[in-house]
Amino acid sequence: MTAEIIDSRQERERAIREASRVLGEGFPVAIPTETVYGLAADATQADAISRIYETKGRPRFNPLICHVSDIAMAERYAVFDPISRRLAETFWPGPLTIILPLRPGSPIHPLATAGLETVGLRCPEGFASDLIRAFDRPLAAPSANTSGKISPTAARHVMDDLGEKLKLIIDGGSSPVGVESTIVRVDPETGAILLLRPGGLAADDIAKAVGQDVQRREGPAAIIEAPGMLASHYAPGAAVRLNARSVEPGEALIRLGGIEIPGIETAAIDLDLSPSGDLAQAAANLFEYLKRADASGAQRIAVTAIPEEGLGEAINDRLARAAAPRDGET
Repeated sequence: MTAEIIDSRQERERAIREASRVLGEGFPVAIPTETVYGLAADATQADAISRIYETKGRPRFNPLICHVSDIAMAERYAVFDPISRRLAETFWPGPLTIILPLRPGSPIHPLATAGLETVGLRCPEGFASDLIRAFDRPLAAPSANTSGKISPTAARHVMDDLGEKLKLIIDGGSSPVGVESTIVRVDPETGAILLLRPGGLAADDIAKAVGQDVQRREGPAAIIEAPGMLASHYAPGAAVRLNARSVEPGEALIRLGGIEIPGIETAAIDLDLSPSGDLAQAAANLFEYLKRADASGAQRIAVTAIPEEGLGEAINDRLARAAAPRDGET
């Protein structure tokens, strides 16, 4: 089996019709979103969700984000507190996932939530939202890649990785945000906003919108509450070396802002996330450039320092997980 590709920019109605058909049969479909490409399946059907896990090789304890078309759909499946609702009203559609208590009797299947009593909901922009509205059920949709590997930001990335495992890939062009959504949870007792995963929406923007600080988690999580919380994630085949101040011969180089460092002329490939130092552009290019660096044949990827401010927090989070020891490593 090799996936069919339909370009939603040229055949939008056919893309929605065919995607709805495959989803209705209980199979996953790779779809474009503004963050990364998602591997979408009916969040209310156990068999459909199992096929996501099977296709990705994903650990069962890692929950899936469920995507909805709007707040009204979200309220059919989960319960909003006032702060969470304000966040949704401000930032949906967009790259923000909110962890919410499941509504009693919610048909979202426990396989999608990893058995938790909460669910991560997001309202995406564009084609994905139109598809969900037409399908009229939430779509569980982790990134459309083999679990732990680099997330896809173009249809060709999905085809190269999972094309022989899927029936359908919807091509919507390059993902403009380029990193996964920011994930937050509001503490029901204190009203504090806890950042579970930095992503395509800067925590500072959330804080400004609601007039309160966003709290970071201290230390490792005892429970995996949201996607992307595994220590090793988003990993290329090559080893990743962070905060590089020089390049060793044959290393692939990923840098930012046109920075010049010793040994740059010996790099197997030289990639600048944003020559101007624009962190939004850097985030959009991150996964594509990790893939290019990995494809260069280099055994190691050297990455120069990235500022921690704004979207730099999300970029550094992904790079730290890409550089973390893999299974069997110390």
